[in-house]
Amino acid sequence: MHAPIIKALEATDSYLTLAGTSEAIFKEKGSKFLAFAFPVTSEDDIKEALEDLRKKYFDARHHCYAYMLGQEMKIFRANDDGEPNHSAGDPILGQIRSHNLTNVLIVVVRYFGGTKLGVSGLIQAYRTAAADAIAANTIITEIVCATITFSFDYIEMNAVMKIIKDYQLEIIDQIFDNTCQMKIKVREALEGEVLAKLEEIARVD
Repeated sequence: MHAPIIKALEATDSYLTLAGTSEAIFKEKGSKFLAFAFPVTSEDDIKEALEDLRKKYFDARHHCYAYMLGQEMKIFRANDDGEPNHSAGDPILGQIRSHNLTNVLIVVVRYFGGTKLGVSGLIQAYRTAAADAIAANTIITEIVCATITFSFDYIEMNAVMKIIKDYQLEIIDQIFDNTCQMKIKVREALEGEVLAKLEEIARVD
């Protein structure tokens, strides 16, 4: 029995993100910080989540947030929403970065309790609230995948299925006839290698 021919991969086609939404509450000197963490994939997702929270917690003084988008983590923003500069958004973003997360939005909604916390107190409060929201969630590894569509003669079926098995590929769609068609999902780091194997026996679209 032959071992799978998948080679060891560097983590160039994967990233860490959150499995779902989560909430946490942090209280300090009467102020209440409600923290919400979301997995997101676009700025539209972010806008929708922010709008929903602003409607639900319309009476809160501040809706501070930070987000990170993209596998390369080059799209990000931190917003203090009226708090002193860099006292809210940056600490939230710092927690996202320290956990090496992307495609994530964290919003901290603050209800003022009557006692000023000072800049250092705010930084600590927003950092803690964001960290608690992450801790209440589950960090997962997402694999970046590509799709390959190809056709082949039925006589090559065994050879094609061997490639599917060896690389543990997911079949998205398939049509079996004299000329067969198949659409598969492959992790990005293996795309070139799988393409080379397929091109020996199939016609890649």
